[in-house]
This record gives sequence, C-alpha cells and structure tokens, in this order.
Amino acid sequence: MDGQARSRPSWYGQLAARLTLPAGDLLRDAVYRRLWLSILISSFGAQVTMLAIPLTAAVLLHATPTQMGYLTAMELAPFALFSLPAGVWLDRVRKLPVYVTGELLVAFTLASVPLAWMLGWLGIGYLYFVGFVIGCVLVASGTAAQIVLTQIVPRNRLVEAHARNALANSAAEVAGPGLAGGLIRLVGAPAALLADAFLLLASVTILRGLRVQEPPQTGTPEPFGSALKEGLRFVRRTPLLVAMAILLGGWQMCHHAAMVVQILFATRELGLNERQIGLCYVGLGAGTVAGSTFGHAISRSIGVGRCLLLGFAICGLGWLQLAFAPANAWGVASFVLMLTCFGLGAVLTFINFLALRQAVTPAPLLGRMTSTMRWLILLPALPGALLGGWLGEHLGLRWSLACGGLGTLALAAAGLRWTQLRGLRELPEPVPG
Repeated sequence: MDGQARSRPSWYGQLAARLTLPAGDLLRDAVYRRLWLSILISSFGAQVTMLAIPLTAAVLLHATPTQMGYLTAMELAPFALFSLPAGVWLDRVRKLPVYVTGELLVAFTLASVPLAWMLGWLGIGYLYFVGFVIGCVLVASGTAAQIVLTQIVPRNRLVEAHARNALANSAAEVAGPGLAGGLIRLVGAPAALLADAFLLLASVTILRGLRVQEPPQTGTPEPFGSALKEGLRFVRRTPLLVAMAILLGGWQMCHHAAMVVQILFATRELGLNERQIGLCYVGLGAGTVAGSTFGHAISRSIGVGRCLLLGFAICGLGWLQLAFAPANAWGVASFVLMLTCFGLGAVLTFINFLALRQAVTPAPLLGRMTSTMRWLILLPALPGALLGGWLGEHLGLRWSLACGGLGTLALAAAGLRWTQLRGLRELPEPVPG
C-alpha cells in the first residue's frame, strides 16, 4: 500500500502533466512561440482600438451612418491603392523588419489621437487621416506578417499554425473587450488608445531579433512592372485563387456593409454604453475560441473547402438574425449571438483561406500573391462600407445588417454549388511558379 501511494503522481504532478504541451506541438518551437506571444499581446491592444475608434466617432463626434462608412472606407483605401506594388517590393526585401516597423508606426499613429484630443484638433476628419495612415502601414506590414509565418512553419502545418494564431486572438477577444470597454468608460475612447500603443511596443520588443530563415535573393531582380504583372498572372491562372478571390471579395463587401453600423446599432437601437458594448464583445471572443479550438478538427473532418464555406454561412446567419432583433433585452442577446457567429465563422473561413493560398504558391511569389489576393478581396470592401453607411442612413440600420446576412448566405451557396472548394479536402501542392 505504501509503495503504491508513493508511486501515484501527486495532484500537482497530474496538473503539470495536463498542462505540458504534447510532443510535436508548434508552441514547443521557440521561434514560433515568440511570434505567437507577440500576436497575443498585440491582439489585446487591438481590442481597445476595435472599440475606441468607432466609439470616438459615434459617441464623441456624433458621426452619421454615412460618416461611419467613410471612416471604414478610408481604412480600406490604401489596400486598393498600394497592395500590388507593395507585394513586388516585399518579394525583394526581408519581411521581418517590415513587420516590426509596421507595428511601431501603428503605435505612434494611435498615440497621436489622444494628443489631438487634448489640443482640440480631434474631429471626424482627423479620424479619417488616422485610418488612412494605419491602412497604409498594414498594406505592407500585414502582408509581411503572413509571409513570416510561412518562413517559420512547414507548409503542411499552416492550417494548424493559423488555428494557433486564431487562438491567440481568441484569448484576447474573450478578456479584452470587457477590459477595453471599462477602460474607455473610465478615461475616454481617445485616451484608451494609448493602451494599444504600449502593447504594440511590447510586441515589437518580442519580435526584434527573431531568427527567421529568409530565402536569399538570387540574380538580378526583374523590372518592377514585369514583376507586378507576374504576380497578377500567377493568381489569374490558378483557378483555386480566382475562386477564393471572388468569394472572399463578396464576403468582405457583405461584412463591411454590416460592420459599419454595428456600433451605431448597439448605441442607438439597443441603448448600450461603452462598458456594456465591451461586455457584449466577449461573445466575439467566445466564437473565435470555438473556431480556433475546433477549426482544425472540423477542417480535417469535412475538408478545407467546405470548412471555409461553413464559416460564410455562420457569419451570414448572425447578421441576418440581428436585423430582425427587437430593441430590448432579447435584442442585446441577439447582438451577442451575432458577434459569436462572426467570431466562429470568420475563424473557420480564414484559417483555411490563408492556408490554401499559401500552400499553392511557390516561395518566390508569396509576397506578390499575398498582396494581389489582399487587393482583390478588399477592393469590394470599400463600396461595401459605403453601401452599408448609405443603407443605414436612408433606410435604417437593420437594412445594412440584412444586406450583409443575405449576401453572405448567397455566397456560401454559390461556392458550394459552383467551385472546386466543395470537394477540396486537403491542402494542395504548390503550383509551378
């Protein structure tokens, strides 16, 4: 008996065994672990910005639905203007320094908002400027961040890596919105942006000196215009990329049509304050946790293509049910459900979309492919934001939500009926460049 008692693991030994990462887990890799930690930290800051900028416009500056649409459009315009040349440039430079510099520039841009507020310069025009500058930075640094992941993680584990990254975002989205809403309520939306700026600086500190295997540049680079056309040609002659560009472009249009009125719906239809909105956004975190936890398993079970389209359908149902929600406690529950559906659906969509487009692309074309695809799918987002603002102002906020929901469900059905995503179960091999 005494020998059996001594051989039995203690309770803390059992707990440690459960918390130990399994062999082969991506987080056992020190380089990926640092990247994942930086994503986790910056994601907490992003929760503040996600609420603070639209709340500054809606509550402090009393923006109209059309102005909210313009604000989103200004954030998206740089993707339409600069994505293609940025991709050619990125294929000629090291990606990690671009990623780190971008995080730093966004931190300083966000820190300028409370300064403008204290000096009396803050208006909707200044928020347009801030959105445009951040969009310009993210055109390059956001693309660079996606390529850095492919330099750290083997291609056959990209879905797993994107699911892990989504889990980092999910952790922030569960705890972050409530804290962000309380902080905004306490110090005001503009001043709360300083929290994101400080967290971005912490992320930069972690990323600096990260050891990344960057393929060396060989030979003389081809002319800039020819390189840009080569990226466009590669996407055009890859049917899978064309199908995903059309579907994701439509999804972005519907998403932004619904998104531009979400904060207005919460404040003006449901009567929620900043703290209450932050608590509601915990539903977004719950959805992303579910998506990032079970997304890889769902993808393996039904296939990467069907999993992507399932994400479309879940997002569409979330927006559509909110369009018919009453303006009472049930409406608040419907708002939380919409955020949960969006979190789950967006994760299921993007962990598969990102992995698919990276899997089919040879390494020398990753920058141009990524920027071309971002350009193609975000180009429709700009008119989508303007359409959502116009519908919200002239027909009512619910029309914007219904437009986004019905459009996304139609895209899911079209993708299942007419594209190769229906039968695509595993990640394909790279297409010859």
